[in-house]
Amino acid sequence: MVSQSPAFYFRGYSWNEKDAFADDYYLTGDVVERHSDGSYWFSGRDDDIIITAGYRVGPTDVENTVLEHEAVAESAAVGVPDEVRGHTIKSYVVLKDGIEGTDEIAKEIQDLVRRRLSTHAYPREVEFVKELPKTPSGKIQRFLLRSLSAA
Repeated sequence: MVSQSPAFYFRGYSWNEKDAFADDYYLTGDVVERHSDGSYWFSGRDDDIIITAGYRVGPTDVENTVLEHEAVAESAAVGVPDEVRGHTIKSYVVLKDGIEGTDEIAKEIQDLVRRRLSTHAYPREVEFVKELPKTPSGKIQRFLLRSLSAA
């Protein structure tokens, strides 16, 4: 039986904010899409997914598209509470050395995402920052950006 495996020694985190198991499956919190060809695409963490105007948007999709802009070094996308849409998308953008953030670059980024993804997925707000908050291993701490955006 799978549940007797040593891999099932881990019963979840101590703060127990949600049940980590469904039958014999460990729920990682990762959200993926299965395509018709059998391949999978990582959309993001279930606590990072942005629901805007009824659409589910993975922050990774927005971030990767923003990174296609020639001036962008790093990006992070979060949901910002909105009375009409539930949330809107905000991009935090670190520009490459020597480039200053302007309204023109922000609009180019928005247009790029709108063209490549969709109208509901483009960041309605772009904020240029010097750096993004990260864990010691280099992962972006979106929860900190969400708390900044909600304030």
